[in-house]
Amino acid sequence: MSASDKDENWSQIIRPTGGFSAFNIVELWRYRDLIILFVKRDFVSVYKQTVLGPLWHIIQPLFTTAVYVMFGAFVKIEYGGIPPVLFCLSGVVIWNYFSSCLVKTSSTFVGNANIFGKVYFPRLCIPISIVISNLMSFFIQLSLLIPVLVYCKFVKHAGIEPNVYLLAFPVLMVLLAMLGLGFGLIVSSLTVRYRDLVYFINFGIQLAIYTTPVIYPLSMLKGKAVLITSINPVTPFIEIFRYSLLGQGTFSLPAVLYGVIFSVVILIIGMIVFSRFERDFMDTV
Repeated sequence: MSASDKDENWSQIIRPTGGFSAFNIVELWRYRDLIILFVKRDFVSVYKQTVLGPLWHIIQPLFTTAVYVMFGAFVKIEYGGIPPVLFCLSGVVIWNYFSSCLVKTSSTFVGNANIFGKVYFPRLCIPISIVISNLMSFFIQLSLLIPVLVYCKFVKHAGIEPNVYLLAFPVLMVLLAMLGLGFGLIVSSLTVRYRDLVYFINFGIQLAIYTTPVIYPLSMLKGKAVLITSINPVTPFIEIFRYSLLGQGTFSLPAVLYGVIFSVVILIIGMIVFSRFERDFMDTV
């Protein structure tokens, strides 16, 4: 044994992992301070050096809702007595959270290659931080929805009835986070070799909103349109949220179970694919 070998008394040896061994809860908890740092970075850097700053978290859903309300008026969509602004805004808030988790997580490897190549930390820290930072944006947008709800109910006297299903709200957000994270992990892993997927996912998510009951009630659809919309795993979550908040929505136990199972399965697949690609992605990038 040489002198140099004797001097190398390593305290920790890092080897590639695979499968669920990469999803080490204990290790992720040990790096919780780093996750918090990434959350602050993600939240602040989005609108850094902009004039309005965090106000864009409110302006964006407002403008989006205004466009959808005008579209609904043009095609004469019936909202079942719910004010169009409230109906569309409730869908936009939920959809924005899911789509942001998916789109931002999908660029994990490519967007953070410079960090990954310099220091070791659990790679899942970054996707998890994205989900958490998007949750902060969601609550800002939710704070905009609540005054609109109060105004419509007590001033406009609209037929809005919040109910006990609101207690399922935390579970709903966890499932949406799992769904967005799972899809994002799969796409981010594949973009290591197929960069075109980044453009495809940004374009696809804009089209996918039209197969989700964000700007129209599920009850107005007929025939194959119902089947196509029901296949979308986000549909039952939007319907549950809308029903719990407004007292109107179309969902069933099979649809809810479908959304739950789909979210769990896609997250498992995402973790497995992510673990497989993280072992050699630096060689590819």
